[in-house]
Amino acid sequence: MKKWVFKMYDTAERVRQVRLRAGQLQRQMGNRLLGGLGPLCAMLVLSLIGAIGTIAGGRHGGTVPGLYGAMLLCGDAGGYVFAAVLSFAAAVIITVLCIWYRAKSEKHNKSDKEGSQEK
Repeated sequence: MKKWVFKMYDTAERVRQVRLRAGQLQRQMGNRLLGGLGPLCAMLVLSLIGAIGTIAGGRHGGTVPGLYGAMLLCGDAGGYVFAAVLSFAAAVIITVLCIWYRAKSEKHNKSDKEGSQEK
């Protein structure tokens, strides 16, 4: 039968271990968040493609022989402009979230390094 052996740590070692564990938990949460962004982006792209197809008029909407670039100059370009504005807004939001997450994790990593150097 195995006996449990508990080590006695001083306060600095306990604080260091708590900070390390907190960092691990925050990295796991961040990895879960980033893992969800990929499927979210894919779903957004597919929904925008579907919206453009629906707004453009079904299967053959948007195919005009000989007028490839001039299609946006006609009066029915509202759907394309709407899709462009939506995709730009989504890209801005995702970029801001990524920058915010990176700054937060850099700040946390900096505090972890300072905490480990105190010992």
